[in-house]
Amino acid sequence: MMNARCYPRIGCYPRIAGAALAFPLLWCVAPAMAADGADPAAIRVVGHPDPEGLLPDQTAPKAVSAISADFITKQAPTLNAFQLINLLPGANVASSDPYGLSVSSSLTLRGLGQDEIGVLMEGAPQNDIGYYYAYPSQFADAENVRQVTLSQGAVDIDSPVVGTAGGLLSLTLDDPRARRGGLIDLSLGSYNEARAFVRFDTGRIGKTGLKAFVSYSYNRADNWRGSGFDTRHHIDAKLLNEWGDGNRASLAVSFNAANTSSYPSPTLADWLANGRGFNFDSHYSDGNTNYWRLYRSPFRNLYFSAPVHLQLNDRLTFDSTAYLQFGYGNSPYGTQLTTTGNTLGTELLDQPIALPGAQDGLATVLGNFTGQQFRGGDVARLTLQAGAHRLTAGLWFDVGTDHVIQSYTSIHADGTPIDPWGHQSKAIRTADGRLLAYENERTITATRGFFVADSIAVTPRLGLDVGFKGVAVLHNGQNYLPGPQAGVRHDSFAALPRAALHYRVDDRQQLFANVTTNFRSPDEYTLYNTYYGGALTGVGAPTLRNEYAVSQELGYRYIGPVLSLSLTAFHYHFRNRQLATVINAGGALINSTLNAGSQTSYGLDGEIDYRPAKGLSVYLSGEVLHTRIDSDLPVNGDFLPTTGNHAVSSPTAQFGVGGTYDDGRLFGSGALKYVGRQFSTFMNDESIPGYATLDLSIGVHLAGLVDAQRTDLRLNAINVTNPHVLAGVEAVSTNAQDTVGRNGTLISGSAPAYYIGSGRAFVVTIARAF
Repeated sequence: MMNARCYPRIGCYPRIAGAALAFPLLWCVAPAMAADGADPAAIRVVGHPDPEGLLPDQTAPKAVSAISADFITKQAPTLNAFQLINLLPGANVASSDPYGLSVSSSLTLRGLGQDEIGVLMEGAPQNDIGYYYAYPSQFADAENVRQVTLSQGAVDIDSPVVGTAGGLLSLTLDDPRARRGGLIDLSLGSYNEARAFVRFDTGRIGKTGLKAFVSYSYNRADNWRGSGFDTRHHIDAKLLNEWGDGNRASLAVSFNAANTSSYPSPTLADWLANGRGFNFDSHYSDGNTNYWRLYRSPFRNLYFSAPVHLQLNDRLTFDSTAYLQFGYGNSPYGTQLTTTGNTLGTELLDQPIALPGAQDGLATVLGNFTGQQFRGGDVARLTLQAGAHRLTAGLWFDVGTDHVIQSYTSIHADGTPIDPWGHQSKAIRTADGRLLAYENERTITATRGFFVADSIAVTPRLGLDVGFKGVAVLHNGQNYLPGPQAGVRHDSFAALPRAALHYRVDDRQQLFANVTTNFRSPDEYTLYNTYYGGALTGVGAPTLRNEYAVSQELGYRYIGPVLSLSLTAFHYHFRNRQLATVINAGGALINSTLNAGSQTSYGLDGEIDYRPAKGLSVYLSGEVLHTRIDSDLPVNGDFLPTTGNHAVSSPTAQFGVGGTYDDGRLFGSGALKYVGRQFSTFMNDESIPGYATLDLSIGVHLAGLVDAQRTDLRLNAINVTNPHVLAGVEAVSTNAQDTVGRNGTLISGSAPAYYIGSGRAFVVTIARAF
């Protein structure tokens, strides 16, 4: 996976009347033909009379929101998973480009950052093993996603993720169809956007019971501001076998290859001076390190997930999800090197280095920030139904390697990098042949976990869940730079008890409550020494304490034929709150972590879905959030007076208004989201104001007008009002203004950096099934 500010990381078809159809259109199937083997002659194209794209029915004793294919298929097919959930309560999404191609984006839930949110796809973790981020531009194509589920707080006990106090985002892929067929999507849009998607379903393969689909998409768009363009090649595939009484096994594969141009993130002063004109340079000149081609980030990722469900007998089931992930890429930047005076770790290099194109001993080069990752694991559980008890026990293991190198590569006379991938074979070397690197470290992360749970039907209306999860995380690494540090090790274990209550008031009303615990070990970057100019500038901290969080939720649901609603009150308390930020390390902007001490958060989430007529759904969501920093922040031997301040990136209020319409011929949707003021420093001496975005779509089902083939034509308008705003905080700061600490030290201020909200875009898409 790759953030434009960090290196790559290993990181939809509606179901109608009981049938899962193979095309992202809105269909109605006669009840007698609802099975997969239905006679196609009996299918009548009349549209979906009652879309349920938002707020599907839920029964879990925790806050859960979701979007289904009925909503997804009305949105622009370029949008990534973060953009799709923007309307849901608590979700604060900052997007740097309208098409979801750039990885310069962020997601917070209830004020908790992206590194606190677990992400699963087909049950396999998508978060970066070193920094805990997930990168939505690498996920499956929207046409292949059946549902996106968002748990804003409590995470399922068997989820193979850690550090998830902020919740869980889970993507479920569509199943292959029983009948052979396929789909083609073609899109054109603003900023020379062009996208093609094709999917083929095999149908049932002979008498094996197997069925599969494979899809390929290509997407290209110019940067909406500044120079540059993005490209994305993507393949999704799924093989499925179902047999007996509910047994199923599948293999999902997802491959992503992209090359994206970065969007620079301004400080508040940069924004006030330049607005949307704060961009990389369009043309290269000698000595220019701000040329846009020096900031293009190529990466490749490959994911495998193999979920299995076995019904061993009428009371015992076995579930397992094995997964593998591979990734490599580069997040480069422009910098300059001299032929003499260089260092490697703490070693001063006496001999000059060869720098092609150097003038007077100085050359502009490509600074590489490459990452190569492997990750594999499995989570397995047994579930036994014993009278009023549903007992669960399981194990999880995960191992990953992460090799990070910050090296340098020469560029051509026109500013084009010789090797944009940053391969070592083409990197600049020292006089004795060693790799010249600012950073060179390899980390092995091993995670082992176990869990037990009991779900008890106390009465026909009252359920009690209790559980315990133990997780051990080991970081074992090697720093290859000369200096006082060679190996690093950080070993931690956390005990994570939980409990939940669920009460069914009647057939339409539910009450629920839960208490959960969570922990997060420090990210791998904090473990290593950093060097500059031959001196030790940062000491690795393998003794950093884990973050530990206790959270509670109390909720109410109503599920009716016309109106559904959900309200959830929540409370969090953190010890050693670890807050993600972006720091400058030798010119590369990379993810890191601050220990923010203790924090308390509480608030209220709500969502309502109103269906006043067939084919029409109106959705409202909102959140009120209060956060309080409970301790002063240690800085340079003193303490900033931060106690009582508001937490960063935590808007006090958010609300959304959305809706879908479908009368069988015309369809459309709308999504309005408001996000309130956000602080960007612990001292609360800098913030960005609230803002609103609006997305609209309109389309027509063409089946029956042109021919009998299933065909849709739609227009999506993204960010219609085109507000010129800062959409979120990329890099937080302790204090923006010089501040006197508790012990009298003057603590210098540093400017936070922000995401510039994306511009307006229009996309036309035609989708045709075959």
